[in-house]
Amino acid sequence: MRRAIIEGLGTYLPERAVTNAELAEKVDTSDEWIVERTGIRQRHIAAEGEFTSHLAIEAARRALDDAGMPATDIDLIILATSTPDNTFPATATAVQAALGITGGAAFDIQAVCSGFVYGLTTANAFIASGQATNVLVIGAETFSRILDWQDRGTCVLFGDGAGAVVLSAKDVADEDTDGEGILACRLRSDGRYKDKLYVDGGPSSTQTVGYLRMEGREVFKHAVTNIASVMQETLEQAGVSASDVDLFVPHQANIRILEGTARKIGLDFNKVVITVGEHGNTSAASVPLALGVAAQQGRLKKGDLVLLEAMGGGFTWGAVLLRW
Repeated sequence: MRRAIIEGLGTYLPERAVTNAELAEKVDTSDEWIVERTGIRQRHIAAEGEFTSHLAIEAARRALDDAGMPATDIDLIILATSTPDNTFPATATAVQAALGITGGAAFDIQAVCSGFVYGLTTANAFIASGQATNVLVIGAETFSRILDWQDRGTCVLFGDGAGAVVLSAKDVADEDTDGEGILACRLRSDGRYKDKLYVDGGPSSTQTVGYLRMEGREVFKHAVTNIASVMQETLEQAGVSASDVDLFVPHQANIRILEGTARKIGLDFNKVVITVGEHGNTSAASVPLALGVAAQQGRLKKGDLVLLEAMGGGFTWGAVLLRW
């Protein structure tokens, strides 16, 4: 059996950090209001002329360096983003070109905040089926470009950034559940709720980019239930329980959602990686960015059972369980 293992990890944040106090000078809000409701204290914003591809390329290079792998060994690039450089071609092809890769394939995947989890699951399927051996999975976003900076309910929540992992194939025995790599994945979506979190523009509908719109209470109501359910399914698929999890790396949307999800499945909150305060919600980039912080803090140890999850517009949601 071929299993996908993480060989390298890299992250990148734009230089500029915008505090809540700075936002309070532009919209009717305050640091206290934002922190109390979301846990966010600052977010990073891409510079003028800095595109999603630029963030993705830097994160990818750092992941390759961490893996000690030349870019030419990569035979597939999957870039999760809702903020591509262009309507087409896929931003993944810009990454491919910048890294000097001329073989294999590259494509974008769009599942909003669940994008990185969807990308990992897709890469895992390519590796398990033998169609790829070394895959770059990237989550990269410049959400600052689709925010209505007059809407205090959304503009305070999101930020820009990128994170990437190098996944490689490893042959393992079918019964080996203690070895490293991805052990279980589950993806879900429900299009009935697509108008709860969306962008009000698009090439075929308005011929514009549009702005992000959200019904915050509705998203919160569905988030904890949906995420907890798919996490439980993923744990059951691998034959483990929440108490077996060593580290929980969730999508960083809102501190209350993180608390509610951990509580619902009975997970020790000390095992949760929390970066929402410093990064805000970076959509598809949030899970790999949080993985990067966990690695920097020394919280990722060989043999650890790590649970990832995310939920985004669509609604889409999913979870991945892996052994580090």
